[in-house]
Amino acid sequence: MIPRYTRPEMGRIWSDENRFRTWLTVELAATETLADAGLVPKAAARAIRERADFQLERIQEIEAEVRHDVIAFTTAVAERVGPQARWFHFGLTSSDVVDTAQGLLIGQASEIVGRDLLKLRDVLKRRAWEFKDTPMIGRTHGIHAEPITFGFKLANWYSEVERNIARFKSAAEDMRVGKFSGAVGTFAHLRPDLEEKICARLGLKAAAISSQIIQRDRHAAYLATIAVMACTLDKIATEFRHLQRTEVREAEEYFSEKQKGSSAMPHKRNPVTSEQISGLARVVRSNVQAAFENVALWHERDISHSSAERIILPDSTTLIDYMLHKTTNLIETMVIYPERMLANLESTGGLIFSGQVLLDLVEHGVSREEAYHMVQRNAMQAWKAGAPFRTLIMKDADIERRVPRHEIEMAFDLKRQLGNIDTIFTRVFQENGRRPFESNKSSAKKRKH
Repeated sequence: MIPRYTRPEMGRIWSDENRFRTWLTVELAATETLADAGLVPKAAARAIRERADFQLERIQEIEAEVRHDVIAFTTAVAERVGPQARWFHFGLTSSDVVDTAQGLLIGQASEIVGRDLLKLRDVLKRRAWEFKDTPMIGRTHGIHAEPITFGFKLANWYSEVERNIARFKSAAEDMRVGKFSGAVGTFAHLRPDLEEKICARLGLKAAAISSQIIQRDRHAAYLATIAVMACTLDKIATEFRHLQRTEVREAEEYFSEKQKGSSAMPHKRNPVTSEQISGLARVVRSNVQAAFENVALWHERDISHSSAERIILPDSTTLIDYMLHKTTNLIETMVIYPERMLANLESTGGLIFSGQVLLDLVEHGVSREEAYHMVQRNAMQAWKAGAPFRTLIMKDADIERRVPRHEIEMAFDLKRQLGNIDTIFTRVFQENGRRPFESNKSSAKKRKH
């Protein structure tokens, strides 16, 4: 099942045509390996290699009768191969082919998702540096807290994407396995060394042990990792939804000249992309529950996991591909309003510097409890009366007697509050060697140049 949000490359991977082509790749690798071992006649292997093919429509026609997709597949191929087809699928059970091919399909999908992650990481890095020194108010509980910069916010997202890249690389590698251990995993018909050779021919590792299937904890961990990635994208999207609110309006999605925001209200510029990302994240997260349920199967195997996986694997990889693409474009084209950020920051008349005034009082011998009381009474007056907090602090005789005026003035220095942004950026963007998902071949090529 391919979701409606499919992008062309990912859609091709999860198409029926590619799924059966991948099954055929697995079957041919097995036949060639068994022929090398003398278990399948060389002439038969050659005939299978030269003639093995299928028409998707024929597989579907047979499956409608036999109600078994692997039998329908092998029957359709056998019709093309002829008499030597008796050696096709020799010694294998259905899951040997299906689970091993699924490892290849997930590998193909993971390559796309891996590239998507790198693109998002790169655009976050570039725009974080662009807005490194753009001040804005930091908010906790939705309330003004202390100053940050917009670049700092982007750098935080960048760092989280870096962690997602590392997690996804590990999860994808854990899925790069195959199995040819037979109906219950005991190698009743093929030897373990042949499994290793077939898997190596396919670029996979052999699972150390399996039942009739590769164990589904791997799949659960893989989809859980994708769900965590979806949470990160939801986090970014949710922030944009807040920043685009009319009362805030510090950042917004790009809005084209011909775009419409509402059928009834021509003035509307809604964060529709961000809302879409948040909504799809819920779907991706919900798929993980099915993956968790798939881990516990009856004895050496039942097929309760199979129907769910036909949905949740294409669905989740397709959606995360789409969401990463949309989020990257969101960051690339976002519209930022630095003046509005500064105006919002200054809108409380200096209340956001209350923490520094508190520390200055403590440093000059005032107990923390008394200092807190002195600062809070001015803060509460500022809230209620709308008076500038800075003015109230400067006029407070108790504070003036304890802290020199020039130090009080320094407490309201924005540059002082943001003095460690450069250090934070150095820590976040330090070089970490070769990129994840970058091939050894491409790394070697770079070193040569």
